[in-house]
Amino acid sequence: MDFDKIFLKDACPTSIGGQAVMEGVMMRGPDRTAVSMRLPDGRIFIRTRKNGGRAGIYKIPLLRGIYSFLSSLVQGMSILTYSADVGEAFTDDDEEEDEPGRFEKWAMEKFGEKAIWIFLMAVSIVFALVVSIGVFILMPTVVISLLGRVIHSSLALNLIEGVFRLAIFIGYIALIARMPDIHRTFEYHGAEHKTIHCFENGLELNPENAAGFYRLHPRCGTSFLMFVMVISILLFSLTGWPNLWLRLLYRIILIPVVAALSYEVLRWAGRSNNKVVEILSVPGLLLQKITTAEPDESELEIGICSMKAVLVYESEPEIEGICDKDAHLVEAMTLDQAREARADDTAKPSAGGASAPDDRGI
Repeated sequence: MDFDKIFLKDACPTSIGGQAVMEGVMMRGPDRTAVSMRLPDGRIFIRTRKNGGRAGIYKIPLLRGIYSFLSSLVQGMSILTYSADVGEAFTDDDEEEDEPGRFEKWAMEKFGEKAIWIFLMAVSIVFALVVSIGVFILMPTVVISLLGRVIHSSLALNLIEGVFRLAIFIGYIALIARMPDIHRTFEYHGAEHKTIHCFENGLELNPENAAGFYRLHPRCGTSFLMFVMVISILLFSLTGWPNLWLRLLYRIILIPVVAALSYEVLRWAGRSNNKVVEILSVPGLLLQKITTAEPDESELEIGICSMKAVLVYESEPEIEGICDKDAHLVEAMTLDQAREARADDTAKPSAGGASAPDDRGI
């Protein structure tokens, strides 16, 4: 691992951060958030939204870490869902959509589509948290409790549990990285990092310049996950090795504390540039070798498009629709309008059973 390519001396760190989504990249700047996606026909679909005012809780150490974790989780799930919906809206297939059932129709009429969507999103987030806590927090302590019959050192048991938890987590990431769709998303993750490197080093934002940078970045959220793993080992060790139910209770109670401390460490590491930070960043950078992949030119274009979309004046309006490579809107179009257009195209009979060629490319 070449630290000189990761901790670039001439770089000017920025507050802009990003996230890979389905066939796209999200960038969050000081004023707005942009998500750009590559459509099946090669065009680029973009949406920008102005960020709300920064919550006052961000001024309170530790508490801001818990809030940031939850808000990032909600926003991440929302944008991932949005990107999947965009891909579906522009994908041509011959399968007929299932008619909504009686309960679904009643719920839509009673509460509205937006309320149903918010409810389903909340259920998804809660389910993801429950599964994550069960698999990565509770299961390891249950399994390692079997070693309590032969190992009587609480410190050793907590250390073994932490290593086991880390192995499960890394194994899970490595396993899903072999899936084609996930691997492609990891390529967009690499494109996001290269784009931010390019911007922080003051170079013109184009695929050629961005391609020359390393795909690992010291302030990636992946490092936050590694800090969570390491800090949880230290904190859980302080609780000793009581009976199983108490250990489970301690681990659940300490989750917010782990998130808060991890956020503060990541925040400090992002503002510093010394040997201590480099050493602390090694686990997260090693994990990034799995969660990122080398992007191609078209994927770099998407990352750059999202970056340019947030580098605008605050007075610029929000946009949504088809854009060019420089994030200039070509055709305004909401996701609902795209769905309606697709439904209309599907309903129209095609001559001779063949679909008409798509000449909307730019």
